[in-house]
Amino acid sequence: MGNLIGNQKTVVRDTAAEILGRRESNSPAAFVVDMFRTPMIDVADELCIPSYVVFTCGAAVLGLMFHVHTLGDGDGLMKYENSTESMMIPGYKNPVPCSVWPGLIFSKQRRSMFLEMIRGFRRCKGILGNTFLDFESHAIQGLWDNRELPPFYPVGPIPQNSTDESQKSKKEYKEIINWLDEQPESSVVFLCFVKEIASGLELSGHRFLWALRKPPREDQMGFPTEYENHGEVLPEGFQDRTKGRGKVIGWAPQMAVLAHPANSTLESVWFGVPMATWPLSAEQQANAFQLVKEFEMAVEIKIDYKRETGVILAAEKTGTAINELMDLENPILVKVKDLKNKSRKTLLKHEPSDHYGQIYR
Repeated sequence: MGNLIGNQKTVVRDTAAEILGRRESNSPAAFVVDMFRTPMIDVADELCIPSYVVFTCGAAVLGLMFHVHTLGDGDGLMKYENSTESMMIPGYKNPVPCSVWPGLIFSKQRRSMFLEMIRGFRRCKGILGNTFLDFESHAIQGLWDNRELPPFYPVGPIPQNSTDESQKSKKEYKEIINWLDEQPESSVVFLCFVKEIASGLELSGHRFLWALRKPPREDQMGFPTEYENHGEVLPEGFQDRTKGRGKVIGWAPQMAVLAHPANSTLESVWFGVPMATWPLSAEQQANAFQLVKEFEMAVEIKIDYKRETGVILAAEKTGTAINELMDLENPILVKVKDLKNKSRKTLLKHEPSDHYGQIYR
């Protein structure tokens, strides 16, 4: 991917220069660059315009990536791949196991992308993070304390919404919301999980809405697609045995589902719903560690699970986790509802994200 992006620098530079040449006044204040497009920082430097990187993961993960970069710049990192070691990392209160580091650090195919990304982060004028001070205060302070790093601006939370307005999606949206309307409040588990959770979900006995989509091939980059028949990837008879209390779908309007009062689980602080962590790839293991061990606001299924290991978790383990998650007496519920209120307050005028959103420090 790095070469693909790098090859576009000339085109981007020429286009930007042409746009700038047509302006009579008010030069652009900054180039804002996606976290996977850091080669474009060279274009900003050439045009003498400061560059800022948008980092869509959390502040703790960013601090982890910066720290890992200091431990080695290439094959030297591989000694940590299967390590059982844990180490103190700025931004975390607890020692962080090597087993939860982002997978691209150890991927031979993608490690160069990680290194290029981190080098770009160190060169930019500042980093805009989709997080907020009340959520990751310790991690954000850890970034601020390191004066060798660019300034970090917590400008979140930035809620995402679906932009699919096709007639098919509108029909599916209505069908999903109508189904949720028929369920008791705080009674539905919402899943965007792999098929391996089916047995545990069935064992738990809880209502569920399951967005089950076909992942892209491991050797290709791409987006999930739809299964023609969910029955071909689910345990035999699963849909018949869970009929009436569960619904298996493809695409889902995630924000609308999370906002619905019948839903009570998933990864959304914005809507104040508790979470069960079963990470698969990318930085999900580090996120799971943070939620379970640092914040104590999520139920663990397995925080260091990696899809490529092929390990199958026992149905009893996932079923127990779901039951714990759905317990209305679970203290996790109090924490996530408090964070929901804080996340909404953050977006008010004169609150921290409003201040940092102006790129002042």
